[in-house]
Amino acid sequence: MTPPTAKPATIEDYLAALPADRREAIEALRAVINRHLPDGYEEGMQYGMPAWFVPHTVYPAGYHCDPIQPLPFVSVASRKSHIGLYMFCLYLDPELMSWFETEWRKTGRRWDAGKSCVRAKRLEDIPLELVGKAVRKVPVKTFIAGYEASKPASTRSRTKKTAGKKTTAKKTTGKKTTRKKATRSR
Repeated sequence: MTPPTAKPATIEDYLAALPADRREAIEALRAVINRHLPDGYEEGMQYGMPAWFVPHTVYPAGYHCDPIQPLPFVSVASRKSHIGLYMFCLYLDPELMSWFETEWRKTGRRWDAGKSCVRAKRLEDIPLELVGKAVRKVPVKTFIAGYEASKPASTRSRTKKTAGKKTTAKKTTGKKTTRKKATRSR
């Protein structure tokens, strides 16, 4: 029941490292998300788990917490004691989140949610079609607009200034981390 110890490079590697019951659960979630995923999103590995995100080709600024990362949309993970469903797309929209929780509870399944995820012990505890409906409700343009509106003002202005420009990556040398400074010509 434990997740893979090393961060796998591909979804296939991630799945191969899971026990059969968890692999079945993540594969089922993956299938329903892919079946309902609106155009504009991409699937891949992000933060060590299978994920769907807005690629830099669609949203060049990336995720404000780490602009090198594409904007996260949904992720799934096998954790030590649960299956985590990270639905960033819902947490940006309180009305949609409320709908999702209400519909989940109507199924009779246990609602166990934290600040960033919904947790379930087994595949049978997850209303798969509801997950698909929730994903389908958030087209990429709507998601980006909601994301932009939810960011702190200081981050929004920074995003507008750097949209379409390449971000400078951090250089790590030994224990120090330095950021390359852009030079301005006057």
